[in-house]
Amino acid sequence: MGEYLRAQNYVPALILCSTARRAKETLELILPSLKQAPKVQYDRNLYLADWPQLLAAVQKCPAKSPVLLVGHNPGLEQLALALALKPQSIAEKGRAQKLAQKFPTAALAVFAFEVKSWKEIRPGSGHLVDFIRPKDVHDESED
Repeated sequence: MGEYLRAQNYVPALILCSTARRAKETLELILPSLKQAPKVQYDRNLYLADWPQLLAAVQKCPAKSPVLLVGHNPGLEQLALALALKPQSIAEKGRAQKLAQKFPTAALAVFAFEVKSWKEIRPGSGHLVDFIRPKDVHDESED
C-alpha cells in the first residue's frame, strides 16, 4: 500500500495514527515508501474510536493539507461511508460500491473536500477520489 501511495503521488503532510501496536506497525511499513517524511501524531483517542470521534480528530488538524488517518474498523469504514458524497460519476459510484462492500485492513480511501479548513468537514462533504484494497494492488501487479 505504501508503494501505491507513492505511485499515485499521495503525499500526506500529517499522519494521525492510533497508538495501537498494529496501527503503528502498519504505519512503519508505509513510511519508507512516501516521497516526503510527514509529521506523525500518535493519538490514544484514535484507538477503537467511532466515526464521530475520528471526524473530530480530523477537524482539529491545523491546515488543509493532505492528512492520512491510520486507525481501526469499524470506525474508519463508518467514517469513510459518512464522508462520501452521493457519487458524481460512474467511476466514483464504482468506488463507493466497493467501499460499501468491505473496508478491509490496510484499505485506503482518498477524499477531496471543497473546504477552506478541516473544521468544515462534515458527513457527505467528500468526493471519494480513490478506494483501494490490498488485494486490488496485488491484482494490478499481476497484469
